[in-house]
Amino acid sequence: MNLRHSLLAALVAVLWGLNFVAIDFGLHANGREVPPLLFVAMRFVLVVFPWIFFIRKPDVSWKAIIGVGLFMSAGQFGLLYLAMALGMPAGLASLVLQAQVLLTVLLAAGFLGERPSRRQLAGVVLGVAGLAVVAVGRSAVAPLLPLIIVLGAALSWAAGNVVARQAKAASGLGLVVWSGAVVPLPLAGLSLLVDGPEAVLGTLADLQPATIISALYTAIFASLVGYGIWNRLLASYPSSAVVPFTLLVPVVGMSAAWLALGEVPTPAELAGGLLLLGGVATAVLTGGATMRQRRGALLAPPGLGAGLGAGLRAAEADDDGRLAAAAGRVGVREPDAP
Repeated sequence: MNLRHSLLAALVAVLWGLNFVAIDFGLHANGREVPPLLFVAMRFVLVVFPWIFFIRKPDVSWKAIIGVGLFMSAGQFGLLYLAMALGMPAGLASLVLQAQVLLTVLLAAGFLGERPSRRQLAGVVLGVAGLAVVAVGRSAVAPLLPLIIVLGAALSWAAGNVVARQAKAASGLGLVVWSGAVVPLPLAGLSLLVDGPEAVLGTLADLQPATIISALYTAIFASLVGYGIWNRLLASYPSSAVVPFTLLVPVVGMSAAWLALGEVPTPAELAGGLLLLGGVATAVLTGGATMRQRRGALLAPPGLGAGLGAGLRAAEADDDGRLAAAAGRVGVREPDAP
């Protein structure tokens, strides 16, 4: 990639890394706890409106749109916000959520018939070891429940990646917006049931500026701007040149959480995080190695991101027999966004 596009890819990583700190500020605005599921619903109202009136519905089935919305957006961010409301540190959340890359490899093997390479399997093993170290270190200083919930968010994101890959939408941004329409009503309804009408109505009646700014940032910058740039880069370059930039997301997220929130990870969390990132790097920095479908098609390794999820399009081999990504595609969320 040229320098300009490399800087744009780095900018996306920064936007996605800061996303976690923005969520934390919004959830705990001025000492007031915002119901997490309601906060996700607010975010996706801003992701969907007014953009849905100007962006065409992607050329995929409603089943795919609903699946991406439920898994990649509602499931991922509902669980992520819940975990952070229960005390999951923003920086550590940005790290653990990257387990979605490893989980995508496993789910794609089970549901799409994609056979991971030995290097990708080694990355999965290394990443799982890193998560185990993080869990042990976390259990020594805080309850494990928020960590487990973030892993659930990563699993939901990975499931959304599989649905998005099957859908193969031509417009990643269109899939973000239209699938996002699935989120607000169900999560607002769940918030009414879980938190109660008084908490929901009280929050809406007295929205704090930090909560509003956080919702705007996560919707506009993390989701729409971030994925708009990301999709354009994947359409212009091989996925192997673009995807590795997302390894910067937890670095930015943990650094921003340290500076803005005073979060200092324990030595065990740092060691486990390095192992996890090593596993993710092993899985995505594969060069010419790819996953193979049972029918023999060559596929690019799954992408990763911190906001809404990623699903990369099938690649083709060039005349020399080496893999060249002819076109990349992110099927989006959360991300998700976070």
